[in-house]
Amino acid sequence: MERNLRKERAGVVLSNKGDKSITVAVKWKEKHPIYGKFVQKTKKYHAHDEKNECNIGDTVSIMETRPLSKTKRWRLVEIIERAK
Repeated sequence: MERNLRKERAGVVLSNKGDKSITVAVKWKEKHPIYGKFVQKTKKYHAHDEKNECNIGDTVSIMETRPLSKTKRWRLVEIIERAK
């Protein structure tokens, strides 16, 4: 798969307990099909953090990659903003 065709997501780090692994929560808003109200949706992704540089609360960018383990199919691209 070409790099420019891979999906990218931005989210907040929820956990960094695993070695070289992080859990990222990605949020987006979706309009309810019947009622029209915008509902906030969240999805968690397990991502690969090669240098163990992320902390909880950091805003990060992740990119789709080959399967790295049973649940990891994303890797860290960059840290957008550090947690305060």
